[in-house]
Amino acid sequence: MYNLIVGIVIVLSILMIIAIMMQPSKQNSAASAFTGGADQLFGKQKARGFEAVMQRATAIMAAVWLILLFVLVYLSSH
Repeated sequence: MYNLIVGIVIVLSILMIIAIMMQPSKQNSAASAFTGGADQLFGKQKARGFEAVMQRATAIMAAVWLILLFVLVYLSSH
């Protein structure tokens, strides 16, 4: 069981990296590289289309990844 979950976590980690790399960049200028995009944090623009799908997929994969890691910690301690 432990090895199966470790395998799933590894595959999920690779998929999350791919999903994050596929997301379009939101930085328009060199100044936004220094601010870290803080000006867009409270913006009212919602993601649409492909960007929305990628954001949702990344969030779901991250949540599943985190849950699986907690399960691994529990299994390793017992």
